[in-house]
Amino acid sequence: MIYGYIRVSTDTQTVENQRFEINRFCGSNHLQVDGWIEETISGIKDFNTRQLGALLNRVEKGDIIICSELSRLGRNLFMIMEILNLCMSKECRVWTVKDNYRLGDDIQSKVLAFAFGLSAEIERNLLSQRTKEALARKRNEGVHLGRPAGSTCKSKVEQHEQKIRQWIEDGVSMSKIAQRLEVSRETVRRYINLTFLCVERKWGRE
Repeated sequence: MIYGYIRVSTDTQTVENQRFEINRFCGSNHLQVDGWIEETISGIKDFNTRQLGALLNRVEKGDIIICSELSRLGRNLFMIMEILNLCMSKECRVWTVKDNYRLGDDIQSKVLAFAFGLSAEIERNLLSQRTKEALARKRNEGVHLGRPAGSTCKSKVEQHEQKIRQWIEDGVSMSKIAQRLEVSRETVRRYINLTFLCVERKWGRE
């Protein structure tokens, strides 16, 4: 399957330019788009909360995602790396028109995939370490970590407080935690910031 992915940030922007670029590219390379994914949403939003996330969940080996440029996937390098690494793990190809970028099964792509995966692992480890240090410091300062005393109403996220704490210490990413709890990444980020007081890093701020 070949998918054309189009994203604009505001209602005032048009998808037609991106569609034209992708169609022209496909015509030059004798390709036919089987399905289009169009959405109007900021690129700073976690890809799992976008239609892009649903697309990445259903792509299979050999599928191709074509977009006008890498910035259509996300607005920061780490998010783009995470998306490309996911595509590599599913053996799905990503091609861009303006950047002339090709993520496939060649040696260059495999090297890039290794770099993406290593960078993500380093980021998770650093985040886990900072989280542990922040929690330890807050405990030493006598700060209560968790829900206020006497609180009985638990949200879907609060019900898994101990699991979340353990996942954080194990270096599990916010995206993975959100997937496991079936909530948005922003919900997880907000809950962690408010509940665990991990203020040393602005999770997901892009």
